[in-house]
Amino acid sequence: MWTQKRLRLPAVRRGFHLITDLLVAELPELEQIRVGTAHFFIQHTSASLSINENADPTVRQDFEAYFNRTVPENAPYFRHTQEGPDDMPAHLKAAMLGTSVTIPITDGQLALGTWQGIYLGEHRDQGGRRWVVATLMGEQQ
Repeated sequence: MWTQKRLRLPAVRRGFHLITDLLVAELPELEQIRVGTAHFFIQHTSASLSINENADPTVRQDFEAYFNRTVPENAPYFRHTQEGPDDMPAHLKAAMLGTSVTIPITDGQLALGTWQGIYLGEHRDQGGRRWVVATLMGEQQ
């Protein structure tokens, strides 16, 4: 079984946001897969997807603080600044974190660890709604 959907995420403020439940809610086909793989790809160059801690919100706050220090706005060496001071830093953060995650599917569920969730990294102050392409592949139940 193969299925693919383009999912529209709501606009969120800059930072790291858990989107696991939102993605799963849009993919009822997931329940039909006994064993397989889910691949999620974000179609943007200033936002990212990653997997990390899903319980303590301070982890997401610390992620934001770390990346803001690592890739500061208004660095004098940035030349790509037409869209504002968060533009080039957003591209760099997205490149560092990545555009996709791949997760095993086991008995109709994402086989994430107990404390794992899918993060949307929104790296722009005004990023807007984002698109994610979800591809499910696997053996049906």
